[in-house]
Amino acid sequence: MSIFNEVLIFLAACIAGFINAIAGGGTLVTFPVLLAIGIPPVIANVTNTVALVPGTIGGMWAQRKDFHSQYSRLLKLLPFAILGGIVGGLLILHTSEQTFRSIIPYLILMATLLLAAQIRIKNWVTSRLGNAHNEMHNPIIMIGMVFLAAIYGGYFGAGLGVILMAVLGLVTDDSLTRLNFLKQALGFAINLSAAIYFAFSGKVNWGIAFVMMFGFILGGLMGGRLAGKIKPELLRWIVVSAGLIAATIFFLKD
Repeated sequence: MSIFNEVLIFLAACIAGFINAIAGGGTLVTFPVLLAIGIPPVIANVTNTVALVPGTIGGMWAQRKDFHSQYSRLLKLLPFAILGGIVGGLLILHTSEQTFRSIIPYLILMATLLLAAQIRIKNWVTSRLGNAHNEMHNPIIMIGMVFLAAIYGGYFGAGLGVILMAVLGLVTDDSLTRLNFLKQALGFAINLSAAIYFAFSGKVNWGIAFVMMFGFILGGLMGGRLAGKIKPELLRWIVVSAGLIAATIFFLKD
């Protein structure tokens, strides 16, 4: 790979880490860049997931104070989050490059729409949690919904945080802050389980993955420092616009 492409990937990962720290949706930057430099779609997706894992630790660590309040839920849901991540990883590794290439526009569009609806979903969760009601105690429904979200996360992953927040807001009754920790922890478990599975698949471009890891971490640190100075809403709509453009380009290419 050329030095130019390595620098481009590193900068894209920095931007994505920065975006993830403030608004979310960084995968909508890195994944199209990997495709643009000629990385096959499945390898690009797998490599992106592996590279993203270290960058997700920071968000979970920052909210570690809520661990004890979510311990019982996390213990219940974690095995199914891990299993779902592996199932999603298994599915993507058994999807041909051509087939995956054909559904990329739809995946990017769905992730973009999820990001666009992020605030509405968060407001819905907040209003629901503010009303008097009992938590949904049917563990099968809770586990099933998290498992399906985890399969999506292992398969593609962009917009996973929004999906998990919607699922947790529907099946639990807790504060938004504590649910955010649970969302971060489950997202980390899903990405990590898929990444470990990918690591032995022979599909990871490790050179690119390591470059991206450093970019994600650096961008995340910068985003964390500047989070109070940048409006998340503005950044989110920039990413949404970029996602719509990327989806349109892929639709036209097909």
